[in-house]
Amino acid sequence: MIPRGLVLLILFCVASTVFGAEIETIVMPGEVIQGHAEYEQECKKCHTSFDQSGQKQLCLDCHEKVRHDVDNVLGFHGKNRNANTSECRSCHTDHKGRDANVVILNRGTFDHHATDFKLEGAHLSVACGSCHEPEKLYREAPGKCIDCHEKQDVHKGEMGKVCSDCHDSKSWTLAKYDHSKTKFPLKGAHKDALCESCHPNRKYKDIPKLCIACHVLDDAHGGEFGNECEKCHQETEWKKRDFDHTRDTKFPLRFTHAKVKCASCHKDPLFKKTLSTSCVDCHRKDDSHNRRFGSKCNNCHRDKSWSDIRFSHDKDTKFVLNGLHKKVDCLSCHPGELYGQELAQDCLTCHVNDDVHHGQQGKQCQRCHDEQGWGKNVVFSHGVTRFPLIGLHDAVPCEECHLQGTFKDSPTDCLSCHEGEDTHEGSLTGKCESCHNPNGWNFWRFDHDQQTDYKLEGKHKGLACNSCHTKPVEEKIEMATKCVSCHEQDDVHDNRFGRHCERCHITEDFSEIRM
Repeated sequence: MIPRGLVLLILFCVASTVFGAEIETIVMPGEVIQGHAEYEQECKKCHTSFDQSGQKQLCLDCHEKVRHDVDNVLGFHGKNRNANTSECRSCHTDHKGRDANVVILNRGTFDHHATDFKLEGAHLSVACGSCHEPEKLYREAPGKCIDCHEKQDVHKGEMGKVCSDCHDSKSWTLAKYDHSKTKFPLKGAHKDALCESCHPNRKYKDIPKLCIACHVLDDAHGGEFGNECEKCHQETEWKKRDFDHTRDTKFPLRFTHAKVKCASCHKDPLFKKTLSTSCVDCHRKDDSHNRRFGSKCNNCHRDKSWSDIRFSHDKDTKFVLNGLHKKVDCLSCHPGELYGQELAQDCLTCHVNDDVHHGQQGKQCQRCHDEQGWGKNVVFSHGVTRFPLIGLHDAVPCEECHLQGTFKDSPTDCLSCHEGEDTHEGSLTGKCESCHNPNGWNFWRFDHDQQTDYKLEGKHKGLACNSCHTKPVEEKIEMATKCVSCHEQDDVHDNRFGRHCERCHITEDFSEIRM
């Protein structure tokens, strides 16, 4: 037979397993709030057996938004230290009945700074119910300005939903918008302009930023200078120009250019066509060179006056103009395009027709001629030629020897000029300089004893040259030195004693015999 105590124990265990929920409900201190009513029979949803510290985690498992705030330090539960570290039950009790209010909150003493929306300015005097509706959670209260002030938005949403960029909590109508943070900062006179001047009908989007949009009536140029008004005008005053042609362009206006009207050069819309800065584009009619000198007019002309020439051929080129060259017209040497041809600097390039030497004297005309005149002040040193002028030759006019301008072909032998004065009739060759000298034709210096192989002795000394030299000779004088060559007719021996007459006869007298 089973003991009675054991039977009761078995029945109790079975009953606790089957009717556990009813037993926990029996020992429950009271009904849960209406929000937890569906879980009232599931105690483990909120309680962990024999562990009260685990209850907070069970709360956060259901209240996910609260957990999010705690983990990210947001809202009241995330920013309030007590709410963050304490157990949920310390503020939110339960089992007080269906209609119990487990949110312990005193609206009169609640510090709104512990939330994501601090009460400042005019918000401090606003009733809680204005933002927190009775049937909604406190966390569901709107946090953006537009949520409460949409009807007061005179911009009708055109300025976006970040109202705090202009308005603050002190006063909705007191705007503090910083225009400098836009793409159009207000400077100069724009600071004093009324908002409505640029934003008619409180339109703030797609407002044009070009000056001409507001100042079309102030454009005295009638649109010819384009829409970039800011390049000339200032924001401090429309009539005050800030444009400096010298500073702001690559074409500084100086002297006469500074007095020229804008429209004289800018005939087309200012920014639609880039003007050339070449002088000839404006001064084509003033170009007396007909473009032959190119387009670099500023190399010669000045801004002060077109006729004021600053070009110096002596300083700006490698060819200094001296003498008559100073008076020569530019076109005489520059018949073609100035920068298209490179002129030679030798004299013959221009004076080839004046060269009476026909090129035989070379191209260095400056050795004899100068720029004062082609035929004047001819400076030539005959001493550096093959025929230095010595003695009487130095006083002879050039034309006496140089009948033509081709000096190079002029002969240097004496007979070319003195053939008529040759009393030897060519018998002593044409090397007159062997005996004669330039100081005088009759001042001859030939020494027969020293310069030949035949000494003149006795009666031979007084003989005239042509006594022996009777035949013309061209190059070298070759004559027999035997007595019989000249005295054959005087040989009374009829050549019986041979041809060595000097063995008996002497030069003093042929008839005188020496034994």
